[in-house]
Amino acid sequence: MATIQPNILFLFTDQLRFDAIAAHGNPMIKTPNIDRLVREGTSFSHAYTPSPVCVPARCSLVTGQPAHVTGVVDNTAMPFERSTFMQRLTESGYRTHGVGKMHFDPDYKNLWGFQTRDISEEGKSDTDYALYLKEEGYGHIDNLLGLRSEYYYIPQPSQLPDVHHETTWVADRSIEFLKQHDGEQPFFLWSSFIKPHPPFESPNPWHLLYRSFEMDEPFRPDDMESFHCLWNKIQNRYKYKDGGYDKQLFRTMRAAYYGCVSHIDYQVGRILDALGDAIDDTLIVFSADHGEMLGDYGCVGKRCMLEPSARIPMIARQPGRFAAGAICEAPASLIDIGTTFLSAAGGDFEDAHTTSQDLSDVAQGSVSREVVISQFSDKQWGLYLVTDGEWKYIYSAGDAQEWLFDLREGVETVNRAEHPDCAAIQSRLKAALFGQFAADGYFDPIEAGDWRPYACTTLPKDPDYGLLLQDADILQQRVNELGPGYARSVTKKTDENFKIIFDHMNSPKASAAEVTESGE
Repeated sequence: MATIQPNILFLFTDQLRFDAIAAHGNPMIKTPNIDRLVREGTSFSHAYTPSPVCVPARCSLVTGQPAHVTGVVDNTAMPFERSTFMQRLTESGYRTHGVGKMHFDPDYKNLWGFQTRDISEEGKSDTDYALYLKEEGYGHIDNLLGLRSEYYYIPQPSQLPDVHHETTWVADRSIEFLKQHDGEQPFFLWSSFIKPHPPFESPNPWHLLYRSFEMDEPFRPDDMESFHCLWNKIQNRYKYKDGGYDKQLFRTMRAAYYGCVSHIDYQVGRILDALGDAIDDTLIVFSADHGEMLGDYGCVGKRCMLEPSARIPMIARQPGRFAAGAICEAPASLIDIGTTFLSAAGGDFEDAHTTSQDLSDVAQGSVSREVVISQFSDKQWGLYLVTDGEWKYIYSAGDAQEWLFDLREGVETVNRAEHPDCAAIQSRLKAALFGQFAADGYFDPIEAGDWRPYACTTLPKDPDYGLLLQDADILQQRVNELGPGYARSVTKKTDENFKIIFDHMNSPKASAAEVTESGE
């Protein structure tokens, strides 16, 4: 009997923490529409990103392969020669459409298996969204998604009204696709929101839905610097967060971040409403590419294997396939989403190196999986994670540090990597990680059965990872139009300009653990 192919709706966010959902136990945030998906679907409470940064996470998502197989371990070029689940869905008779950010670098307009796309990408002036804003009379706004560079982690209201904000535009274009769909084919719609990726900005009234004084302080154990891998130190330095800890700033950041999430939630509700009676004939998955530290452990950003960065929300809804209100504690990965879609459509990846599993099988316990893994960068900058859902092992090659956490404790506070009683657990997880590497012919990080040693304990020269020089290209043109006497001292990414930045950044500062009470 032929498989009845359901419609598929993929609701995707960028940099959304696993705990930024009310139904996941957060009493501060308002997410009634995502909460509805939690009530009506299955939540995967131990879902992890295959890489805690945008491009490699998304590459693994669409190919079904881990980062060490795709070769994309940082924000570098996508391997467009590889097959994607979108391509296989198109070949299976689906009408495939993508809306919003896909981050298909460097060819960000590449369809990569979609039949059509409505494109919105950061820092691009010729996307569908950017052209839409010009038509609507907002061509004078250069930073469509918020001010970057030194303002990257400074909370800010949007320069655009709600009706023209990118989050609203993604929902509008998604709803228009649903209205225009003729029903002759099943559809696959990927609605991909850029937020809550920084800058943390949302339009009125969302940017003041939460107030800083309502927010709890980030989680900061007394020995928080012992949890910092080399990449935490890199991000904190280049994002000006190693000069002291400002309680008011971090509370305001969290309030602004929550505003972005609630704005997305509202648009998710609009898209779900647009499905109408077809909602029960539609497989719906909600997830994110990775999380955000948001001040926890004194850190910002991602590129880190602690839970706020590496663990992601993942919810699947389809009556008869995913139990309503269920919680699956088995380890899951963003990589699993592709096989989940293809299995529903009657296909698969057909690749020996995929680690993608059907989430319905994971939820029912009908597949055998010991661990899921994650990787960022490689060689001397490599950062690795392996978890079975109860224990998590992390290794940072740059500073040769190991961490072992008991996830059943709820919060990562005790590193048991040196505990003799936990040696067998650590060995088991490490062997599982190395075993997956070996199965895929990946031996770069391994030497003589253990981690390859690297003599690298210093921070890199290029502070691009702090996104300090991420001005829109048109900014310099605007400055030039001001006339003589208004030249900028630092405009481009050059070694000389990096030296200017370092001279300022390396001036004496308070330690990362020092707390200032500004604004209180």
